[in-house]
Amino acid sequence: MRILIATAGSRGDVAPYTGLGAALRDAGHEVALAATASFAPLAEEAGLEFRPLLADPRAHGDVQGKSALLRAAAAFTTDLGEGFADAVDKGTDLLLLSTTTAPLGWHVTEATGIPSMGVYLQPTAPTGDFAPTVMGARSLGRFGNRAAGRFALRMTDRVYGPAVARLRERLQLPTLTATQMRLRRDQAGWPVLHGFSSALVPRPSDWKAALTVTGSWWPYLDAGRRLPAGLEDFLAAGPPPVLVGFGSMAAGHGERLSELAVHALRRAGLRGVLQSGSAGLVADGDDVLTIGDVPHGLLFPRLAAVVHHAGAGTTAAAARAGIPSVTVPVAADQPFWAARLAAIGAAPAPAPFRSLTADRLTSALTTAVREPSYARAATAAARHMATEDAAGSVVTAVRRLAR
Repeated sequence: MRILIATAGSRGDVAPYTGLGAALRDAGHEVALAATASFAPLAEEAGLEFRPLLADPRAHGDVQGKSALLRAAAAFTTDLGEGFADAVDKGTDLLLLSTTTAPLGWHVTEATGIPSMGVYLQPTAPTGDFAPTVMGARSLGRFGNRAAGRFALRMTDRVYGPAVARLRERLQLPTLTATQMRLRRDQAGWPVLHGFSSALVPRPSDWKAALTVTGSWWPYLDAGRRLPAGLEDFLAAGPPPVLVGFGSMAAGHGERLSELAVHALRRAGLRGVLQSGSAGLVADGDDVLTIGDVPHGLLFPRLAAVVHHAGAGTTAAAARAGIPSVTVPVAADQPFWAARLAAIGAAPAPAPFRSLTADRLTSALTTAVREPSYARAATAAARHMATEDAAGSVVTAVRRLAR
């Protein structure tokens, strides 16, 4: 089959699909990845065709407040919808749609007749088991959790409303709201495979049969890839260090976070690696090293712990490596994933970004690294994750659809 995987967002919203795409390619399919233009190198490294989506999540600037966030999200999805149909050619046999692209892809499916499946990195369907991921970690009770889940979907549909209207007009389809299309998909039992591990989030007990949990999909990693020589030298020069990194979060806070991190590491008696990321972390010294982007799969197993923003991908990578986390959630679904690590015992209680201090980080680091229970819990999660054939489950689902 000729398969198009469509996703949009930050690096964490794109990178897992490179490994999934490579697995589908190795199974004999032709695979293309559609994402915003900055991620072309990720697709090319994995040997996948790349198709740019003409939108930029950074174009609408840093925003504060819920109303401003909703406006920025609506502007981004409208930009995304403008070029979405262009990424789908007539030879495409199957669309695999992420959480961010499904509300647009459904309409392309209607217009073209191309079948589709969901490949989501987050649980979005309402459930009584937990509150929506975008609403943090506090349970509202089974009835409240389901009600909040439905409200979260209505808010998502509100964000996508303008983009859907323009896309349907371009596709010469009759008027249909985002909410009405979502209801159609749900009633049809549209299949969604979820790329997270049941070690972190067990499959909700009240989900419909069409919603499955496969395990985590991992970014593509070439068999010959190695860590930079300077990093290898640092790792060999002493005990396993702690990585501090915030991915695409915390832009503009680099100086404060760097000073805070180095101070906490030294007070805890730990060596450190600072991953610059969007924050621009940087530090000097024999006991600390600054690095750029390196594969989590190569570095994490050689660490004592990792301080991170609790994005879905970094959360899964830390658990897969069997190392404790110290979570500093910033926004979106990060408080949810931070709470999940704490719930399974692989991390102390989260230290939210807005209230992070050197004292709090020092205490959390000391607890996570010196108390053996956190490493034991992370190791148990890693063993569970090793039994999940996540990409293979998607390959099997595609094979069934092709029959």
